[in-house]
Amino acid sequence: MERAKVKNGLRVVSIFEAVKGLLVLLAGFGLLAYIHKDLHLAAEHLVRRFHLNPARHYPRIFLDLADNVNDTQLWMLAISALLYAVIRLVEAYGLWLQRRWAEWFGLVSGGIYIPLEIFEILRKVTWPRVTLLTVNTAIVVYLSYIIYQAKQKR
Repeated sequence: MERAKVKNGLRVVSIFEAVKGLLVLLAGFGLLAYIHKDLHLAAEHLVRRFHLNPARHYPRIFLDLADNVNDTQLWMLAISALLYAVIRLVEAYGLWLQRRWAEWFGLVSGGIYIPLEIFEILRKVTWPRVTLLTVNTAIVVYLSYIIYQAKQKR
């Protein structure tokens, strides 16, 4: 594969990873906004905003979870989101600059999720799960191909 196509492909993957990292970072900051506040009330507002029935299974789980989360758990979730975001942004940076370590890192970090995504699909097939598995598998296959091609050239 010619280097210009490789560069463009890596940049697409880089942007995708950066967007994932930034979204999780925003979610983490959003969690911090609810420290010392009534998270259950905010969850109820969100359920109503999306016109969901609070008595249904998933909205009920969401509301119960919001009712049982304390400030320490919010901090831990926010810190976890920060760590995940840093990992995704470092990977995006390395892929943007076409670093070999980032290709390997992306391959491993993407490949780790594939068995979990397959397991989730086996439990219940949904479009978001299938889409997630498809995109993640495409990225892993693409990075594998890039690494293989680079090895063949050496």
